[in-house]
Amino acid sequence: MRLVQFTNRRGERRVGAVGADGELRLTTREHTVYDLAQAAISSGISLDEVVSGQLGDEREDYDAIVAEGRILPPLDHPEPARFLITGTGLTHLGSADARDRMHDLAHGPEAEMTDSMKIFRMGLDGGKPAEGEIGVQPEWFFKGVGTCVVPPEAPLPLPSFALAGGEEAEIVGLYLIGPDGTPWRLGFAIGNEFSDQVTEAQNYLYLAHSKLRACSFGPEMLVGTLPQNVEGRIQILRDGASIWQGEFLSGEANMSHSIQNLEHYHFRYEMFRRPGDLHAYFFGAAILSCANGVTTMAGDVFEIDVPVFGRPLRNAMISSEPVTVKVRQL
Repeated sequence: MRLVQFTNRRGERRVGAVGADGELRLTTREHTVYDLAQAAISSGISLDEVVSGQLGDEREDYDAIVAEGRILPPLDHPEPARFLITGTGLTHLGSADARDRMHDLAHGPEAEMTDSMKIFRMGLDGGKPAEGEIGVQPEWFFKGVGTCVVPPEAPLPLPSFALAGGEEAEIVGLYLIGPDGTPWRLGFAIGNEFSDQVTEAQNYLYLAHSKLRACSFGPEMLVGTLPQNVEGRIQILRDGASIWQGEFLSGEANMSHSIQNLEHYHFRYEMFRRPGDLHAYFFGAAILSCANGVTTMAGDVFEIDVPVFGRPLRNAMISSEPVTVKVRQL
């Protein structure tokens, strides 16, 4: 099952399940995925079962929703500050190579082995522990809260102070914390984590700065089990023509960490188990256009097409006006 959130032409929020014909079949009671998930937890049944029990005869034209700019992220929180956006990297078999290429561009090929390569090798050795065991700790970063998430098809703003804006195509795990503090995984989406890799490459201690940007995921949330092997295509379009394409390859078969291991190290912190909070957790990118010599420009469109997640995720990058922040004394 794949779920979509959108607004109808009256401005009302709705949830639809994607049908085989491409139309959306709408839920009859809860009109947000957040409310559907809360209903599933309180009823003690799966999200799939709750949605299936609410699907009525009302339908919407998916293509029209997208064309009219009414698509929303497939998960959001009524209080955006309670939606934590985080992630990890160096979790895929191609990710260390991409990071090292960034390092070489900034510091030269003779530089010593990077911390990125060291932590990647740690993941290879201990990122997939046996059932019931805990593996090695992954990299982790904070990206923002729900206000940094832009809908599919909406523009990704490039800050005026940014040195670059590059796609990071990743699978995103989506979670709700239950009333007793239990993290519940609602599903998965395809995401563009969108970072400033030039800033990051200057010095690894700038990683935190490079991640504080907008991002996008969706338009659909996959409910249920993630395939072991997830394949697709990433491309950057400029003036309607593709200037770069890369293979999207993810899923646990292509990762150095298990998803369960990543989740353990995120949710072990009590602050991330506050009842009612949502989490979007980016699982890491395997390939980056910047590591292949691409410099993006305002107006470029990022497209991530991964069939298991349904419709491609598309966002154009736009420039933001300079902002001067002045702190005032009370």
